Amino acid sequence: MGEMIAVTKLNGKRFVVNAEMIRYIESTPDTMITLSTGDKVIVQESIDAIVQLTIEYKRQLNILST
Repeated sequence: MGEMIAVTKLNGKRFVVNAEMIRYIESTPDTMITLSTGDKVIVQESIDAIVQLTIEYKRQLNILST
């Protein structure tokens, strides 16, 4: 999936977000991802889960670039 991480909208639909575009994540109490474009997306995953997905993505980048 390249730089994409898979997340779930509140309605249960899965989609992907460009991990490089995540500016910040907050709990409002739903988890809201704000992208560098200013777009905001509310997802089912917790902040910790999104951070973990992003870490895994970054690890894959390091493995693929060596």
